[in-house]
Amino acid sequence: MRRATAAAAAAALVLLAAGLAAADEHNHRYQVGDPVTLWVNKVGPYNNPQETYNYYLLPFCKPRPGDKPRHKWGGLGEVLQGNELIDSQLELKFRTDLPKRDICSVKLDDDAVGDFTEAVRRHYWYEFFADDLPIWGFVGPPPEQTKGDSNVYVYTHKSLDIAYNGDRIIHINLTSESPQPLTTGTTLTFTYQVQWKASSIPFVRRFERYLDFNFFEHQIHWFSIFNSFMMVIFLTGLVSMILLRTLRRDYARYTQRADHDDLESLERDMNEESGWKLVHGDVFRPPKYLEVLAALVGTGVQLALLVLSVILITIAGTLFVERGTIVTVFIICYALTSFVGGYVSGGYYARNEGKNWIQTMLLTACIFPVSCFSIAFVLNTIAIFYQSLAAVPFGSIVIVLLIWMFISFPLCLFGTVVGRNWAGAPDHPCRVKRIPSPIPDKKWYLRPPVIAFVGGLLPFGSIFIEMYFIFTSFWNYKVYYVYGFFLLVFVILLIVTVCVTIVGTYFLLNAENYHWHWTAFCAGASTSLYVMLYSVHYFVVKTKMTGFFQTAFYFGYTLMFCLGLSTMCGAVGYLGSLAFVQRIFRNVKVD
Repeated sequence: MRRATAAAAAAALVLLAAGLAAADEHNHRYQVGDPVTLWVNKVGPYNNPQETYNYYLLPFCKPRPGDKPRHKWGGLGEVLQGNELIDSQLELKFRTDLPKRDICSVKLDDDAVGDFTEAVRRHYWYEFFADDLPIWGFVGPPPEQTKGDSNVYVYTHKSLDIAYNGDRIIHINLTSESPQPLTTGTTLTFTYQVQWKASSIPFVRRFERYLDFNFFEHQIHWFSIFNSFMMVIFLTGLVSMILLRTLRRDYARYTQRADHDDLESLERDMNEESGWKLVHGDVFRPPKYLEVLAALVGTGVQLALLVLSVILITIAGTLFVERGTIVTVFIICYALTSFVGGYVSGGYYARNEGKNWIQTMLLTACIFPVSCFSIAFVLNTIAIFYQSLAAVPFGSIVIVLLIWMFISFPLCLFGTVVGRNWAGAPDHPCRVKRIPSPIPDKKWYLRPPVIAFVGGLLPFGSIFIEMYFIFTSFWNYKVYYVYGFFLLVFVILLIVTVCVTIVGTYFLLNAENYHWHWTAFCAGASTSLYVMLYSVHYFVVKTKMTGFFQTAFYFGYTLMFCLGLSTMCGAVGYLGSLAFVQRIFRNVKVD
């Protein structure tokens, strides 16, 4: 009995020790001599951030070629970002220095020399991970550093300097050394060494060394916020002036005439009247393509809530520290906010006496995901052709589709039903005439396409500087962490979009044009047109991207971003204009 008890206790201790060893990388705590896994991730041209390949696509040799290395699969977001972690099989032990030792040797043939030569000339970089800390290095010195030498060199020695504080790893530096010329028939021996040193930096601040404080907290960043804030004050003042001065004067004149006892005088004055008051019988006429507009408005509100949720969650949890976490949170939040999109679109469609609500619900649930999936499908096909890690595995695609089918779509359906029943009662302050009124010809700058095109200029101006920081962080290997700035700029963008759209709608109605619905939406949505034009400028001037692969991914990702931005800004601007129109016509006395 005692032997059995002792054996059970021993087995429990073994299992506990195995569990602790397996959990070291998750709790980031080690004992002296504990193994530390070095994971190899990807390799690719430095100037092309999305053009990444499996580390062993280059003819690097493995320490134990006969053993199949372990793979570490992270969450959904990590896979979608093109990460594939493979155990390097290198020996690393916590707080244990390792002198220079061989990794392996490889004899270069013509293919190996060609692969390494192309990698060095295109300035290939690679990425490792240890204890969830990224480590970067280059395959070889770029040709501009070896001018006058016809040989191409590859680094064969890796020196790891690891800092620790107590039982935690703080940071890891990789130094690539010992460049060797690439010649067919020669044998390259790859080596490495590890040195540990104590650090006083606390564990909670270890990620700060990856943050570029001088870049993101530059004075120009603060100046852009101040500039956008002044723009908000100007636009809100302009809208207030319209409401308090122009409309109040119009109300007074219109009310005085409506109360006049002389019917002939009233009729004469009304015939001479012009402006927004004359379209009271048509201004609430349902717009063309009501189903599409309802779906876009609902999706835009959903995206606005999605962006706000992701920003707040990232601020609260510093999600930028973990690989792919923000992408995962984005997908989950999009699915959960589908109820809001269905509620807004269903309520709006019902208030405009729409009958085909099922089609509206399907458009709301599909219009943005299908658009993004179509672009992603093309990009994924290109990545598969190039054998790049940017290609999303089939299993991950299935997971995303299941999230949409079993979470997003049912919530959108439920939201549409609730919106139709709870917020579907018509609330127009004026009756709609049976026969539409003719729209008089006006000057070119009062036409809907011009108002819509100009409408996005000021909202883009409010986010112009922040776009530079976002683009630079995404395309130039910088970690974007100033989500407080992002939140402030996001709020400013929404306010500016609403104000500009209201002003454009007022000018259009004053021109006696009651086709304001799509004009208001497009005035906000045109912000993305200027962002797209800016992305072309950024691609040509600020980056050194080359090749079809990276060009396709750059403009594909930018197109998805602009689609979301246009839908969100268009919906927010339209709802602001809708509230404005209802407010001004609520005080107009009509028969």
